[in-house]
Amino acid sequence: MAKLTVTDLELAGKKVPMRVDFNVPIQDGVIGNDNRIVAALPTIKYVLEHNGRAILFSHLGRIKTEEDKKGLSLAPVAKRLSELLGQDVLFVPHTRGAELEAAVNGLKDGQVLMVENTRFEDVINGEYVKLESGNDPELGKYWASLGDDLFINDAFGTAHRAHASNVGIASNVDQAAAGFLMEKEIKFLGDAVDNPVRPFAAIIGGAKVSDKIDVVKSLLNKADKVIIGGGMAYTFDAAKGNKIGKSLFEADKVDLAKELMDEAGDKLVLPIDSVAADAFSNDAKTEVVDAAAGIPDGYMGLDIGPKSIKLFQDVLATAKTVVWNGPMGVFELPKFSKGTLAIGEDLVKVTENGGTTIVGGGDSTAAVQKLGVADKLSHISTGGGASLEYLEGKPLPGIESLTNK
Repeated sequence: MAKLTVTDLELAGKKVPMRVDFNVPIQDGVIGNDNRIVAALPTIKYVLEHNGRAILFSHLGRIKTEEDKKGLSLAPVAKRLSELLGQDVLFVPHTRGAELEAAVNGLKDGQVLMVENTRFEDVINGEYVKLESGNDPELGKYWASLGDDLFINDAFGTAHRAHASNVGIASNVDQAAAGFLMEKEIKFLGDAVDNPVRPFAAIIGGAKVSDKIDVVKSLLNKADKVIIGGGMAYTFDAAKGNKIGKSLFEADKVDLAKELMDEAGDKLVLPIDSVAADAFSNDAKTEVVDAAAGIPDGYMGLDIGPKSIKLFQDVLATAKTVVWNGPMGVFELPKFSKGTLAIGEDLVKVTENGGTTIVGGGDSTAAVQKLGVADKLSHISTGGGASLEYLEGKPLPGIESLTNK
C-alpha cells in the first residue's frame, strides 16, 4: 500500500490519537449493534500490545443543537469497548480542556482513553458552528497536540469527509497511518476499482437513480457488467416506455436513463420482471409481472421477480470480482426481500468459486447478515457513502491526508 499503515509506526511509550468509527445505533443508552466497535478492535489491540497509549476519537450521530447532545454521548460506547477489550477504558466527557489533557498525560503504556463525541464541537454555547465537521484548523491542531506527532485513521466510514478529527489531526503530525480496517478497505475497494480480476460485475440497487448515478457511470467504464435493481430500475423501465404503475421513479432522470442504456448496450443488465403490489405493505396483494408487459395501474414494483433473479445469477455465475451496493427491493418488508437475499446467496457461490466479493451499504450488509453469510464473503465495507465515492473514483480526504510511504 502506498500509505503508511499502523505496522510502520513505532508505538511504544507513545500517545497515539486514533480516529475510529463508533457511530453505532443507540437508544436510551443501549447499543443496538456493535459491529463497528468490533471492527476496530484489531487496530486498537495492536497499539496496546505494542505499548502504545491509545486516544480514541469518534463522532456519534448528527449534532445541530444543544438538545441533540443529550442522547449522543459516547459513554455507553466506552463501556462496551471496555467489555470487548477486557480492560478499563477511561472515558473523558469533554472534547478539550484541562481534564482531558490531564487524563491523556496520565496514560500508561497499554492503556486506552476515549474522548467525548467529536461532533459536540459542532455546537458551542447553543450555536451551530461546525468546528468538527467543518475541519476547523485550530481544533485539528489541538487534538493532534494531545499525541506524540503520529496518528492512526481507522475510520473508513468518514473517509469521504474532511473533519477536524481525521484530516485535521493528520495535517498536524509527522506520521499519519491507516489502521488495519482502513487498510483492508483500501485494498479491496481499490483493487475492485483499479485492478479487478475479470469478469468484474457490479450490482447497484436502491431507491433513486440520482443517488447512485455517478457510481453507475464510473462502473460502466470499469466493470464488464453492471446490474441494476431496486426502485431505481423503474426509471429505466419508464425510459424504455414500459408501464410502471405506481412504482417509484424519477421523471427528471428518464432522459439520462435513456442515454446510459444507449451508451452501455448489453453491459447494463436490467430486471426483466417484478413483484408488484397494490400497497406498500407486507400484507399487500401481489403478482409477478414481466417488465415488457408492464405493471398494472394501481400496483407498484417492490422487488425483482424470479426471471430477474435467474438472469442476475447467470451473470454472476462466471464473475471473478463482484461489488454490491444497494437492495434489489423493499428489503425491510419480508415479502419483498427475496431478490436481495438471492443476491447474497449468489455472492457466497462466487466466493466459493475463488472470486472476490465486496458488499457495501446498510441494506446489502443487513441482507448478508440476515442470511448468516457475512463471514463467507471477501469483504463487508464499513463505509456506505465512503465506499460509493471510492467506487466513483473520487479521492477521499481521509485517505489522501495519510502519509505516503
